[in-house]
Amino acid sequence: MVPYRAAVDVPYELVEHVSWLIHARRCERGSRWRKLGCFRQALLVLAHLRRNEPLPALAAGFGVSTVTAWRYVDETLDVLAAWAPGLHEDLTGLGEGDHVIVDGTLIPIDRIAADAPYYSMKHHRHGMNVQVIARPDGTPLWFSRATPGRTHDLTAARAHGIVQACLTRQILVPADRAYQGAGATVRAPYKNHREQPKHHQQFNRDHTRLRAPGERAFAQMKSWRTLRRARCSTRRIGTIAQAIHTVLNCNYSG
Repeated sequence: MVPYRAAVDVPYELVEHVSWLIHARRCERGSRWRKLGCFRQALLVLAHLRRNEPLPALAAGFGVSTVTAWRYVDETLDVLAAWAPGLHEDLTGLGEGDHVIVDGTLIPIDRIAADAPYYSMKHHRHGMNVQVIARPDGTPLWFSRATPGRTHDLTAARAHGIVQACLTRQILVPADRAYQGAGATVRAPYKNHREQPKHHQQFNRDHTRLRAPGERAFAQMKSWRTLRRARCSTRRIGTIAQAIHTVLNCNYSG
C-alpha cells in the first residue's frame, strides 16, 4: 500500500479544538507516549468521519497500523460524544411561542436480508434510525441515539422523550406524516384525499414551508460521509452521530 498526501475540508480551528479535547483526555488518563500526537490523531479521526475512507488506507497514510487507527477513532468518538448535550439541555431557553422541526433519517448499513430489525420498509434498505431536532432555520439542535431501521419515526420520537419534552415546554413541533397521531404539540399535515378541503390544502402548503428548512440539518449531518453508509458496528452509529453533533456545534473560541 502506497501512502499519499491529501486534504480534508474542515477548518484548522476545528482540528485544533478536537486535539485539545484529546489532550485533556490523555492527561486525565495519564496516557504514555503515543505514535501520533493529539493534533494528528484529531486529523485522522476527522478525515475518517468527513470522507469515510477505509481505515486501512487512512492508517497507511498516517503511518500507523489499522488496529492503532481503530483505537484512535474509538477513543476520539467517545471523547466527542461525551461533549454532546442532552435533549433537555438543547431545548433550554425555548418555550411557548417557539418551534423546532423534528424528523427522522436512516443511516444505511451493510446487512443481509435475515437482519429484519434493521430493514426499513419506508426506505427499502437496511439501516439505523436517528431522530433529528432542528431550529427553524435548519441548524441542527439535537441528534438522538440510533435505533434499528424498522423503528417507526413516531415510536422513536416517543422513546427518546421528544414528544414529552416539547409538550412540557409548549414548543410547537411541525413534523411530517410519519408523526400523525403524536398529539401534544406535534403538528402533522392532513392526509392526502382526492377531494381535500381547500383549507386543508392551504394548511399543508404552509406546514411544508415551515418544515422544509429541517432538510438543511440532514444535509449538514450527512456532509460527514461516514453517515452516508456506515461500515462500523450498529452499536457505534449512535456514538458517531453524537460525535458529529459535537463537531457541528464546536465553539472554536473556547
